[in-house]
Amino acid sequence: MRRLGCLGLLAGLALIAGLFLIVQNWTGDGPLERDTTVVVPQGASLARAASEMERAGVIASAGRFRMFARVFGSGDPIRAGEYAVPAGISPSALLELMQSGKVLQRFVRVPEGWPSVMVHDALMAAEELTGAVAVPEEGSVLPDSYSYQRGDTRADVLARMQRAMDEYREQAWARRQPGIAVSSPREAIVLASIVEKETGKPEERRTVAAVYTNRLKAGMPLQADPTVIYPVTKGRPLGRRILRSELQARNGYNTYAMAGLPVGPIANPGRASIDAVLNPAQSSALYFVADGSGGHIFADTLDEHNRNVQRWYAIRRERGEM
Repeated sequence: MRRLGCLGLLAGLALIAGLFLIVQNWTGDGPLERDTTVVVPQGASLARAASEMERAGVIASAGRFRMFARVFGSGDPIRAGEYAVPAGISPSALLELMQSGKVLQRFVRVPEGWPSVMVHDALMAAEELTGAVAVPEEGSVLPDSYSYQRGDTRADVLARMQRAMDEYREQAWARRQPGIAVSSPREAIVLASIVEKETGKPEERRTVAAVYTNRLKAGMPLQADPTVIYPVTKGRPLGRRILRSELQARNGYNTYAMAGLPVGPIANPGRASIDAVLNPAQSSALYFVADGSGGHIFADTLDEHNRNVQRWYAIRRERGEM
C-alpha cells in the first residue's frame, strides 16, 4: 500500500509538473530576441498567422501555438495588419495582440507652411507606402500628421490630406467674419499661405492677416517677400537674400510688382492661418517689420514704419548682419 501511495504521489507531481510546463510554454517568455515587426496578411487564418510568427522567430512552434490558442485562447478572430512585436513576447500575449487589431501606425508629418514639393518629398520618402504620386496642387493639403499602415498607397494618403483640407476650408469659410478682404474659399487659402510664411508666432497671425486685409481693401500691393521667393524655389528655402531683379519680376506671384493676391497659394497653410484670414484682428496697421526677437512690430503709417525699419537695421548692425 505504501508503494502504491508513493506511485500515486509521483504521478500527481508529474501531472502538476506537466501542467506547469504547459502554462509556462503559453504564458512564459517566447524566443524572440529583438523587437520586430510582422505582417498578418489580409484574410489570414490562425494557422497562417502562426506560420508567419514562427518564420519571424516570435514563437518556437506554429503547431503548438495553434493547439494552445484553441485550448487557452478566447476564440476571438485575429486581425490583419503589421504588428510591432516586442522581444520575449509570450504566446498568450501574442495571440491577444493579434486579436486586438492594435497594428503598427506609421506617420507622414506635414508641418504648417510646407510647400507642395516638400509634401511630395515626404510622401515619396515614407517607408512601406506603395506607388507614386505627382506633386499636389499648392494649397490643397492640410498640414497635420497622417497615419498609415504598411502597404497603403501614397495616392490614398495624399487623398486623405486633400480631403482634410477641403473639409476644413469649407467649415472655416462658413464661420467667416463679415467684411473680410477675400471673396472665396480659394482666395482665403491664397492669403492664408502668405500669412503662414510671414510669421511663426501664433499670437501674430491675426494681426498679420489684418495688415494684408487692410492693404487689399486699400488697393495697395501686399509686398510680401515669400511671394517673390515662390517662383524661384517653388517654396523651398531661398538660402540667400532676394535679388533686385526678383523684386521687379512680373510672374503672377510677385506682390511687389502688382496689387492684389498672387495667382495661387505659395504654401499649404495650417488651420490657424486660415482662421486668421477669415477672422483678422481689429487693426488699422498697414506695415510690419521684424523686431529682432523673432516677431514683428506693426505700424499704421509709413513714417512710423520707416522709424521701425531703422530700428531693425540698427539691431542688424549690432549683430554684424549689415
